[in-house]
Amino acid sequence: MAYKSLILEKEGPIAIVTLNRPDAGNSFDFRLMVEFDDVIRVVGDDPDVRAVIITGAGKHFSTGIDLSMFTDAEGLVEKEGDGADISPAPDDQTYGKGTIVGGAIRIMNMSKPVIAAINGAVAGAAFSLALACDIRIASDRARFGMVFVKRGIVPDTGGSFNLPRIVGLPKACELILTGDTIDAAEAERIGLVSKVVPHEELMTAVKELAGKIAKNPPLAVKMAKADLHSAMAETDIIEQMKREEASQSVLLNTKDFVEAATAFLEKREPQFKGK
Repeated sequence: MAYKSLILEKEGPIAIVTLNRPDAGNSFDFRLMVEFDDVIRVVGDDPDVRAVIITGAGKHFSTGIDLSMFTDAEGLVEKEGDGADISPAPDDQTYGKGTIVGGAIRIMNMSKPVIAAINGAVAGAAFSLALACDIRIASDRARFGMVFVKRGIVPDTGGSFNLPRIVGLPKACELILTGDTIDAAEAERIGLVSKVVPHEELMTAVKELAGKIAKNPPLAVKMAKADLHSAMAETDIIEQMKREEASQSVLLNTKDFVEAATAFLEKREPQFKGK
């Protein structure tokens, strides 16, 4: 499929999704929402992809939802061409399909790690989308704003779910209830992003991290991600240990585990096949 509002590139086992509406701050209109939900499904289903990077074209990651859609009654109606030429995939996801919400759900359910390369401003629903990613790396030019209350609405796209789990409830309350914007240094200080790098080095740093993850056994990465997400909702460590044991019992019987052990003993780099 030829996307109009985003760019999909592949560099070996790494897929790079670039939001591409720079003149509109990479904000999400109907077309970008449908295309983004579709592209996340595509890279999630691609057996050759082992890690995914999401970033924005130009000076912004994304400023959120394109508010021009809501300035008049016609803006609330999806127009011909605003993603209407994209056929919905016959998969098992129903909630949020074809929207930014659907994209966030797919990211969290995807077996592959997703890294947000935050190159500039990220606000509103796009901020919530970045929170759905497994790792966030920021340019020193990045700015973060949970601006919903300033628009007379509340966080959506899972923002109220993910933000307190990442930065803690008090800081999440402060960011959401004030709608204040913070810079990259503050985002790193509170654990919102893993790392801040000079703007010119952002994609190099993120690709290096994605490449490091992609070299690992994909089945182990898949199960580790699933176990981490289940742990966030678990209150009983014994139950989580049982999940870990179930994952371990599967992985101990894979060819990749044998390859890892053999390569270690032979002092060579392992070659993992995802089997």
